[in-house]
Amino acid sequence: MAGGWEQRVWYGRALRFRTARAALAPLALLYAVGWEAYLAAYRSGLKRPRSPHRPVVCVGNLVVGGSGKSPTALHVAQVLRSTGRPAVLSCSGYGSPRQRGASWAPEGDLDPAEWGDEPAMARWLMPDLPLVVGRDRVAAAALCAQRAPDAVLVLDDGLQHLPLRKHATIALDDPAPTNRLCLPAGPYREPRWNRSRADLILPGRFDLACGGLRFVDAESDRPTEAPKDAWALCAIARPDRFADDLRAAGVGLRGLAALTDHDPLSAGNLLDGVPPGSTVVVTAKDWVKLRRRPDLAGRRWVVALRDVSIQPAEEFRRWLVERLHEAEAE
Repeated sequence: MAGGWEQRVWYGRALRFRTARAALAPLALLYAVGWEAYLAAYRSGLKRPRSPHRPVVCVGNLVVGGSGKSPTALHVAQVLRSTGRPAVLSCSGYGSPRQRGASWAPEGDLDPAEWGDEPAMARWLMPDLPLVVGRDRVAAAALCAQRAPDAVLVLDDGLQHLPLRKHATIALDDPAPTNRLCLPAGPYREPRWNRSRADLILPGRFDLACGGLRFVDAESDRPTEAPKDAWALCAIARPDRFADDLRAAGVGLRGLAALTDHDPLSAGNLLDGVPPGSTVVVTAKDWVKLRRRPDLAGRRWVVALRDVSIQPAEEFRRWLVERLHEAEAE
């Protein structure tokens, strides 16, 4: 996943980063050709996607990390439940032992070291939402068919997982990206012209509405004001955006400790730069890992949350219901 170096190469304006992008451009072209060959095998019928469960709704993107897939997938699950449809969330469990194959997650809190930080975050945010974890999305769909045959399976990511048939695909993509190149010269997992593969692009016909940050005191689990004086700690794809969002919310940011996306946050010296007695602001994805550390005492921990929704809400709800009815009528 994307770390600090990749982000600087992809988006940096300095001459050394622009030079690196130019040097990597031939490899990006080879990557794009390889992807198109893979896609052509399915478009031509040489390979056929499998459908062990229906319906399947995919919330994905075209770029690596940091686009808001997980909050959007949780929102889609909430919308489905508001229509009376049960939902099951499928996560890859990136970097965890459970990323291999597919596993039905037990009830209760999930250990991110075993299940991955994004499944653990999803369980923390929506405790009653069933989860299936693993990168084999065909196996995940088969598990859903076995354990929750009446549910809608919502994929958090998976747009590039062609072996599984999706019945509705929602892709998040910046309408005016500064770098449209494929890996490794840019952030795109597949050529941007493949946006047409998705049934819905956000933003586009609908808007992805992101509210301002809200804050929760980690000890009491109650809402709190934006800290006026705080440090920030994160292991996400775009720490720069997190810092900007905190400042926009009124947080007086004294410093930011940014690690690579999905870092386990288990290093013994992780808190060395954060003075005792300080307030530390973290994301939900990072808090589910940090809360298991034995050395949190002496600092105040605040979780920054952002609620997302697809607007206009009622129109999107109707669109989603219609797509599911079409899939089930096939």
